[in-house]
Amino acid sequence: MLKDFIMAFIALILSLLLVPGVAKLAIRIGAVDKPNARKVHTKIMPRMGGLAIYVSFFVVLFLSQSMTQQLLGLFLGGTVLVIVGIIDDMKDIPAKVKLCGQIVAACIVVAFGVRVDFMTNIFHGDTFFLSVFSIPVTIIWIVSIINAVNLIDGLDGLAAGISIIAAITMAIVGYASGQAAMASMAMILIGATLGFLRYNFHPAKIFMGDTGSMFLGYSLAVFAVLGVAKSFTLLSLVTPILVLAIPILDTLFAIIRRKMNHKPIFKPDKHHLHHCLLNYGFSHRDTVLIIYAVSAILALCGLIMTYLNSTQGICLLAVISVVIIYGAVKIGVIGGKDE
Repeated sequence: MLKDFIMAFIALILSLLLVPGVAKLAIRIGAVDKPNARKVHTKIMPRMGGLAIYVSFFVVLFLSQSMTQQLLGLFLGGTVLVIVGIIDDMKDIPAKVKLCGQIVAACIVVAFGVRVDFMTNIFHGDTFFLSVFSIPVTIIWIVSIINAVNLIDGLDGLAAGISIIAAITMAIVGYASGQAAMASMAMILIGATLGFLRYNFHPAKIFMGDTGSMFLGYSLAVFAVLGVAKSFTLLSLVTPILVLAIPILDTLFAIIRRKMNHKPIFKPDKHHLHHCLLNYGFSHRDTVLIIYAVSAILALCGLIMTYLNSTQGICLLAVISVVIIYGAVKIGVIGGKDE
């Protein structure tokens, strides 16, 4: 574990050193974010900061771990996503093209052996194998988390901070369940993302762009499959969902909200969680910190879930669900309408 902390620290330092250069490169190639009515920032900002996270993560990962089939798949799929992200940060490519890139990345890592092989029945505690369905289930999971993290990236430091909280939780579960390789990867990602967050927390000097949000979502989704979702424990797939609950729920509520308002699912609006908190009068920084706190609480619930029996787990999940739905309706995440 000490080695993992050292590798995480190296990734942090490398990321700190790389971000300023990436910011200059982003401006040079036109990978900038211009303000509009839906966005919170008011000046042109360099994006593509996720490139620093990607480079820092894989440089340290390759120095600290032996090459395996799954690690190669993680790298190749991540590289495809970063290329798509860089192009999007420069040109704003259509959502369907990005989706194709996400599916390709997911297919690559699945082809290299990263798959959800089974699910746990939360009512009886027994496990059933997915067989031929393991491939589509894994691809859907990875693509869903990529888009969830991508959609939550709306405020300075928000996606990076939530990803760090999720990675910390996965590292803890990985160490506790004997998934040392996944835990080590999570630690390195924490370091690389922390280095970027130094420049991204409000007021941000650079955005991660789709390059970063898609890569972080992809990495966290793969970690969940490699570690948390590979463990034969009760509610094994509920844990990573709770760990990533904020981006997952924000995406789910956006779909529900747009359906209720008869809007296209992919049409952006200003009723995501961070928008609603800002509308309540919270400052930019306070909004981010509140979402960090909620994300940490849900991640803690995910950790607790691994130690509960079926009845206890279902009861906790029911309480969490009621609180989340009530809160979402109360602040306007569900049912909010554009004026």
